[in-house]
Amino acid sequence: MKEHKTHVTRAWVLHPDIQSDRDRREAKPALDEAVALAAALPDLEVVGADVVRLAKPQPAGLFGTGKIDELKRVFEAAEVELVLVDGPLSPVQQRNLEKAWDVKILDRTGLILEIFSDRAATREGVLQVEMAALSYQRTRLVRAWTHLERQRGGLGFVGGPGETQIEADRRAIDDQLVRLRRQLEKVVKTRALHRAARAKVPYPIVALVGYTNAGKSTLFNRLTGAEVMAKDMLFATLDPTMRAVRLENGLEVIVSDTVGFISDLPTELVAAFRATLEEVLAADLICHVRDISHDETEEQAADVREILESLGVGDETPMIEIWNKLDLLDDEEADAVRARAERDDTVLTVSALTGEGLGNLLEAIRTTLSANKVTEVLTLGFDGGKQRAWLHERGVVTQERQTEDGFEITVHWSPKQAGEYAQL
Repeated sequence: MKEHKTHVTRAWVLHPDIQSDRDRREAKPALDEAVALAAALPDLEVVGADVVRLAKPQPAGLFGTGKIDELKRVFEAAEVELVLVDGPLSPVQQRNLEKAWDVKILDRTGLILEIFSDRAATREGVLQVEMAALSYQRTRLVRAWTHLERQRGGLGFVGGPGETQIEADRRAIDDQLVRLRRQLEKVVKTRALHRAARAKVPYPIVALVGYTNAGKSTLFNRLTGAEVMAKDMLFATLDPTMRAVRLENGLEVIVSDTVGFISDLPTELVAAFRATLEEVLAADLICHVRDISHDETEEQAADVREILESLGVGDETPMIEIWNKLDLLDDEEADAVRARAERDDTVLTVSALTGEGLGNLLEAIRTTLSANKVTEVLTLGFDGGKQRAWLHERGVVTQERQTEDGFEITVHWSPKQAGEYAQL
């Protein structure tokens, strides 16, 4: 029997460094990140990568004709089949470059969508990827979409991109989006029930967040002993993975490993994956994991804080910052980082790989969750059965006394639980 060999696509990554863009990122780290993104796709081999300096983008093909010809020769010599452009491409630019180079082209959004679609594991994740992909493709109907047929059921796109065909394609996509939205609503309802069931478990939720590739999944495995995919690649985790665990110090918590954040993530993709970050909103404690060895660790941390803010994570949720990957620093640098962290009681240094600092982290999780709680006395009438049941389900009641008018209940709870109770 013949062994089936998977075809490996030869890819080249280009980062357009547009001089007229005042807000552009530093070219070299941006190119490195784009190459790491490409490496997250299976069956893809990055055979080359370049920064291309541009005074300003050309409407027809992004690059000037001379540069397009020069790159064509490079791609032909390297037998490149796919070019990844680390930035946005208009549909016209994409079509013209594909014609000129005779290769498939993905811009940054297209690449991230491919990764999302490869990684999404839950039903909801899959539906959201499909919706984001269809919305993206709808804007690009200046040509026939060859790879739409890969989607389940296919959309049956045939013929050339004539005006009527484009209209038919658009209608087909809109119909498909309506269907997916309905399915998603059902899934979200089911998930809300699961979340309500989980809320009955009196365990605090600890959410690990951070820039993509900061080492969250490796840390998650260390903390929980779970076999979550923890490869050194961007977006290794997309659907939140949750484990109820008893920490070594006896405290039982639910640890949630979330999708990695990334700069310049198109807003429609952030929206598409909001559900994968919803666990963060439910968290009693957020652990912000940083790759402290990365040249742009400060910028990455700022990106993460900005996304948390946009999600509506407020100051009432305590946060610990974890400076990870100490093992990648030389001894002198590592000592300097440890000394800096010691001056801030919300910062801890660890190496998820070697296990250094994990004992301190577990202790910090325990003390933060405990310190955050307060004791209060509530009075409930006999008609407050729903509230009373809620308090007992959460395991926050320390004492209860029946009075003439109802109940006097002593609770020990977190500000988050007090806020949830107030909403009842």
